[in-house]
Amino acid sequence: MAKPDPVATADDAALALARKLLSDARFAALAVIDPATLAPAISRIVIAAVPGGPVSLVSSLSAHHASLAANPACAILVGEPGPKGDPLTHPRLMLQAVGGFVARTDTAHDDLRAQWLALHPKSKLYVDFSDFGWGVSH
Repeated sequence: MAKPDPVATADDAALALARKLLSDARFAALAVIDPATLAPAISRIVIAAVPGGPVSLVSSLSAHHASLAANPACAILVGEPGPKGDPLTHPRLMLQAVGGFVARTDTAHDDLRAQWLALHPKSKLYVDFSDFGWGVSH
C-alpha cells in the first residue's frame, strides 16, 4: 500500500484545514530578512486571524519590526504538533505574505485592538504601550 502524499492538494478538505489552522493559531513563526546581513531570521509571535488576514501586535523595538520595515516580504508558519507522534506528521500551514503596519491614526486601529483583546485578553497590560502597533499580513 502506498503511503499518502504529505503535501495536501488544494481541495475543499485541504482549504478547510488551512482555514482552521489559521483561525485556531495563537502563536506563529515569522520569517523575515535581516536588513543588515540579508540573512533569514525567525521570531515566535503571537497571532490572531482577523478578516483580511493574520495580525500580530509588534513592538517597534523588535528585530522583526525593523526587518519588515526594510523589506515587507515574510512568511508565517502556523500549526503546532500534538502531544504524541512525529511532529512532522502534524498539519501545518506556511503563508508567504507581505507585512505592513497599521498607524494608530488609522480607523482600523481600534477595530484591530478590540478583536485582538477578545482573543488575547492578557495583552491588555501592554497593548497600548507606545512602541506596540499592529503588524498585518496580506
